[in-house]
Amino acid sequence: MFRKKSAVMLVTLMTATAAFVSGCGSSATNAGSAAQSNSPAKETASSKQPVEFNFYFTGSQNVKELWDTLIPMFEKQNTDVKVKPVYIPSGTGAQPTYDRITAAKQANKGSGDIDLYEDGLSYVTRGQKDGLWDTLPGDKIKNLANVDEKTLKDISNLAIPYRSSAVVLAYNSDKVKTPPTNLDELYDWIKKNPAKFAYNDPSTGGSGNSFVATTLYKFLPEEAIHNSDPSVEKGWDQGFALLKELGKSVYGKGIYPKKNQGTLDLLTSGEVDMIPAWSDMVLEQLAKGQLPKTTKMAQIKPGFNGGPTYLMVPKLSEKKDAVYKFLNFVLSSEAQAVVVDKMHGFPGIKLSNMSKEIQDSFKGASEGFRSFNIGELDKDMTKRWQSEVAAQ
Repeated sequence: MFRKKSAVMLVTLMTATAAFVSGCGSSATNAGSAAQSNSPAKETASSKQPVEFNFYFTGSQNVKELWDTLIPMFEKQNTDVKVKPVYIPSGTGAQPTYDRITAAKQANKGSGDIDLYEDGLSYVTRGQKDGLWDTLPGDKIKNLANVDEKTLKDISNLAIPYRSSAVVLAYNSDKVKTPPTNLDELYDWIKKNPAKFAYNDPSTGGSGNSFVATTLYKFLPEEAIHNSDPSVEKGWDQGFALLKELGKSVYGKGIYPKKNQGTLDLLTSGEVDMIPAWSDMVLEQLAKGQLPKTTKMAQIKPGFNGGPTYLMVPKLSEKKDAVYKFLNFVLSSEAQAVVVDKMHGFPGIKLSNMSKEIQDSFKGASEGFRSFNIGELDKDMTKRWQSEVAAQ
């Protein structure tokens, strides 16, 4: 099942640069449990029909393919639970799903029929502030013990980090013999090679978002990447000035493709020679022959941001026991081997719980990124980018 070649490529092509994850926040209380037990939809072991819950997730096609594999595996082993997946393609925006959960809570209508939600760290922290997420119980999700304790503590046990990836530079090795090793070298390369670098609109995909955020925070203290206080925005001016300057040198003198795949398509066609990209997407498309064999990856120092993707359970879901059973499966070594194989990235559980083959394949590569946690400042960042950079 596990594609050793993909993991070996990840180890070979990436440079370890920083710590794995970081988060913030205080504990949230598990309100709504009483309502769950008294719900007309409460679960019983003797139910003739399986308990069905709704799982909303977003991402590129490879994310959909992952869940298309894992969900049938789970249902085959657990005939008393049925997972109803609701896929939201990358770039269409997860905000409406979050708004639906929030509105349902405010209207005393439970979780809005959303029982499990997948997204990034910013939605974990926003949901913590809004009191949306369930504090996950270790006694009902035994495999939580497989997750790094510090990672769970950082997010106050409000989410499961079930997989990780990193943003790297993907480039045409026929055209780029020596890739940049740091940000200054990258900016210099962009200016010396006009129209040969592209990054996507940061509101439509994480790789472009990473490039913008990494540029803004280049001029701020390192600890700022973990600060969601609005006062930090005062330090963005120098970074935005640089992004505006780079606009005349990027693809199309200021054309920013939609989605992570948009820039990968430009690299595939040869229209550009270098882009920021998610390592898992590059490895997957190389394995499938969708990217030229000349495509290689490199990480700069300090690294672009990366980190886990999370699964959150709304506090007011009436199907928690079924969801817990599914999450326990997702954190099993069996399911995580599929995550590694399908996503070509890092597992969400500690490597010590994986097979020796997988452990050996990831030696030296498990810390190949930095984790940014700027909370809702991300919205202000993309809004300002649209007005000051994209609109010029």
